[in-house]
This record gives sequence, structure tokens and C-alpha cells, in this order.
Amino acid sequence: MMAPDRYAVFGHPIAHSKSPRIHALFAGQTGQALDYGAQDVPAELFSSAVAAFFAEGGKGLNCTIPLKELAWAYADIKTERAQLAKAVNTLALQADGRILGDNTDGLGLVADLTVNHGIRLAGSRVLVLGAGGASRGIIAPLLEQAPSSITLANRTVDKAIGLAGEFAHKGAVIGCGFGDLENQQFDLVINATASSLSGSVPPLPDGLLANNAVCYDLAYGNEPTVFVRWGQQQQAAKSLDGLGMLVEQAAAAFFIWRGIQPQTQPVIALLDAERGA
Repeated sequence: MMAPDRYAVFGHPIAHSKSPRIHALFAGQTGQALDYGAQDVPAELFSSAVAAFFAEGGKGLNCTIPLKELAWAYADIKTERAQLAKAVNTLALQADGRILGDNTDGLGLVADLTVNHGIRLAGSRVLVLGAGGASRGIIAPLLEQAPSSITLANRTVDKAIGLAGEFAHKGAVIGCGFGDLENQQFDLVINATASSLSGSVPPLPDGLLANNAVCYDLAYGNEPTVFVRWGQQQQAAKSLDGLGMLVEQAAAAFFIWRGIQPQTQPVIALLDAERGA
């Protein structure tokens, strides 16, 4: 009997990761024989750890904080999404031995918004908070949904303007500071900063949300994040966290590796019920 194909998530820290659980559920659902583990890999050991994983027969990796930029540099070939994001969360061994790098974060976000929550992105005014790696990974997939505009707001204004410039050929993207948001309204506000991890919210003015606006935090937890609570206080029609995005980006990686699309809704519902308990 052949041993199951090996996959893993690398990160630092990694003990909290739900990825092994998600991929085990996907494998059971689709009848795929695979083994998916989690490995704590600090940045300075990344290249040697990846090389060893594939040399020992590994088929694919997910890479999370703080390794996505290193994974981008490691990949032999990159999808257009990955090239634009300058970050990779999925590595896949190819038939010719090369390593493909892709970024499924934006795909996961868009799928969660549009499919799971029925949110229409076409023609919407989108505000993305932050101009770091998390923002970079979601801009191109959001632009593919044809919003009327995407505004990137960041503490360091030059960084937001520079990032907007990198995507300007893809659609209407502008960069600004948080102080420039006065008297503007948006249909979707996405928190791509790390502020929820420190229990804070970026300095946002009241009245930022249009009628029926949606707030979305890329972070998630067992309790509503501080940004999700901010959205509720601001009377958002929906204020969501990133659990669905986590499952959807994992499903996109699973498809890259196995060529099979797992059903995400039962997995999201199960994880949501578990954190509720």
C-alpha cells in the first residue's frame, strides 16, 4: 500500500493553525489519501526546511506569517496573482521538479464575500485598511470583481500611494492616509492591518459606512475581533471575520495540489460551531 502524499503548513508560530484540521476534513470529504502536518519554521531556516520537505517526498506546502515573501522568492515559477502580490502562500511540486508558487488569499476572500455571504462587489466602493503584505495579496482578485474603486488607507501615506501605483494598470486604485477618509463613504471596508491582533482599530472617522455596507476583518478568533465589533457599532449590514476566507484559501490550495474542489460550506459551519462552543 502506497504511503499518502505529504503536505504541510510552515509558519512561526504555528501551533494555533487550523490548516491541518481543514485539510483533513477536505481529504475525508473528497476521498483523497494525504497527510497534512504543521511545522514551526523560523524565517532563517525557511529555505533549508522547504528543500528538505520536497527532497523527502513532500508534494505541497502552505506558508503563513512570516514566510510568504520568502516563499515567493523560493518559487521557481509564479502565477500572475503571486507575481502581483509579491507573496506566496501555496507551493506545489510540478511534474518537472520545479516549484510553483501561488497566492490564494485573495481568491479565498472573494469566494467568502461573494459565494458564502452573497455580497456583490461589482460597482462597489471598497476601502482596504493597511498597505502591507495582507493588502497586497487581495487587491488583484478584488479588482477582477470590477468594483467602482479601491482605496488603500495606511498610517504611512507614501506606502499606500506606492502600493496603489503597482496595481493602477488593473483598475481604479488610490492610496491615502487614515486622515483623508473624512467625508467619504464605502460599501465594503476590509481590515488588512494587524490591529485586531493587538486589540485596536485604525483611526477611522464615524460615518464611513454607506447604507448596507459590509465590514470584513481578515483576522479571526473564537470571539468577535475588535474590528468586527467596530463594524457592528457603526451599523454595518454585516460585520464578518476571516474564518471563511481561511477555509476558502485552503480549498483553492487543495485544488492546486489535487485537482479536486472540496466543499467549503460544511467545513466553515463546523469550525464556526466549534468556536461557538
